[in-house]
Amino acid sequence: MTVTAKPPLKVLLASPRGFCAGVDRAIQIVERAIEKYGAPVYVRHEIVHNRHVVGRLKAMGAVFVEEVSEAPEDRPIIFSAHGVPKTVPAEAKSRKMLYLDATCPLVSKVHVEAQKHHDAGREIVLIGHAGHPEVVGTMGQLPEGVVRLIETVEDAEAFEPIDAANVAFVTQTTLSVDDTAEIVAALQRRFPGIATPHKEDICYATTNRQDAVKAIAEACDVLLVIGSSNSSNSVRLVEVGLKAGAGAAYLIDNAAKLEPAWIEGARIVGVTAGASAPELLVQGLISRLAEDFEVTVEEVAPTRETVTFKLPRVLTA
Repeated sequence: MTVTAKPPLKVLLASPRGFCAGVDRAIQIVERAIEKYGAPVYVRHEIVHNRHVVGRLKAMGAVFVEEVSEAPEDRPIIFSAHGVPKTVPAEAKSRKMLYLDATCPLVSKVHVEAQKHHDAGREIVLIGHAGHPEVVGTMGQLPEGVVRLIETVEDAEAFEPIDAANVAFVTQTTLSVDDTAEIVAALQRRFPGIATPHKEDICYATTNRQDAVKAIAEACDVLLVIGSSNSSNSVRLVEVGLKAGAGAAYLIDNAAKLEPAWIEGARIVGVTAGASAPELLVQGLISRLAEDFEVTVEEVAPTRETVTFKLPRVLTA
C-alpha cells in the first residue's frame, strides 16, 4: 500500500493578529457582568463584530438587541466596543437602567476630540464608512448635521465648508492607513490650516495588523484573513493584503469556510485574523490546512503589542 506524501505548504503567520486590547476588554465586560449580575445581561449591538464571539456569549447568557428599548429595565445593558450616540446612555439613564459602557478607549478618544473641535467652533469632518456603528456613535456625540462624513478622496475634493480656515478632521479607528492617508492629503492640500488629531485616530491595533500583513503579502500565493464580513478592520486586511502584493486574498469566518480550490497549487499561504477574531479560529485554520498539506509555520512579527485597558470599576470591586 502506497501512502501519498502530502504536498508541502509554508504558512506565514502574521503577528500581531486577532484580539486587540479594546476587543479583549469589551468581551471581558460582558463575561464579568454575567458573572456578577447573572443571566440574562443585555448588549446593545454585537459587542464586537465576530460571529463566533457573539455566539459564545449568547450561550453564556448575553442577549443582543439593537436598541435600549428592547431590553427590560431591571437587567443590566452593555454598550458595544464601537461606541454609541449620546442619546443611548441618556435613554438608559431615563429608564433608570444599570448600564456598562464597553466602548474602546481609543474610540472614546475620538469622541472627546470631536467635542473639543465643536466647542472651539470648528467644522468637523469624519473620515469613515457610512452606517458603521463606530461612525454612527461618533457622529452622535454632537448635534445632528454638525459632523460631515467623508468616505473617499472624491468626497474630500467636493467638501465645501462654511469657513475654509476653521475646519478639523477625525477618523474612524478601523480604516486602512494608506487609504485614509490619501483622503487626509486631499483635505490638507485644500485646507492647509485644517486641525488634525493630536495623535493618529486609526488605532495602534489596526495599524499593527495592517503592517504585519504588508510584511508577508508579497511572498504569499494566497492570504487568508479570519474575521466576519461586518468587521471593518478584517475587511481592510484583505484589501491591504491585495494592495501589498498577495496573489489572492479571502475573508473567512473559520476553517469550515475554506475552499480547497483557493489554495490549489499554492506554496506559501499567509494567515492573519481581524482584531475581533479569537486565536482558536486561527489555530483551527492551520489544523485544517495540515489535513491536506505538510505544513510548516513561520511567524512574522514586525511589532509586539503590550497594551491593556482597565475594566470598569463596578466589575472589579
